[in-house]
Amino acid sequence: MSFRCVVAGVAIIFLAFGVAVTQRAEASDTGANAAMRITVSANGREVEYELNDSRASKDLLAQLPMTIKVENYGGIEKIFYPPTKLNTSDTPLAKDIKAGTLAYYAPWADVVMFYDSFHPAAGLYELGNIVSGGEHIESLSGEIRIEITRASDN
Repeated sequence: MSFRCVVAGVAIIFLAFGVAVTQRAEASDTGANAAMRITVSANGREVEYELNDSRASKDLLAQLPMTIKVENYGGIEKIFYPPTKLNTSDTPLAKDIKAGTLAYYAPWADVVMFYDSFHPAAGLYELGNIVSGGEHIESLSGEIRIEITRASDN
């Protein structure tokens, strides 16, 4: 009788442990699949981007929120310099660059918000694309605020 109780007790423990592990895995899977989004705001305007799942995007997210100076560059993009360089080890090169592309130019360590199309360039990595507010990119100036946005459940 004692042996059966021990076996039954061990079986219950393993069963409970298995349920807990399954629930934890499901919860973390839901979080992992949630879209990574940021909102850039200045002068009463907001621009929202959805980031890809690259290391560089995660490095940018880790530095948020931030308030930083934005500059116009080349008449087609706005740029800012995050405090820490981004790791591009698994980040795709930016190939189809159009208005709304968010990229990282590794040689200068700046993040680029395109408001016009551009050609691929060595060292230009894609971070994400516009979700809303693309018409405001060109008018961003001075200090911008960048924050993590929780994707809405649509």
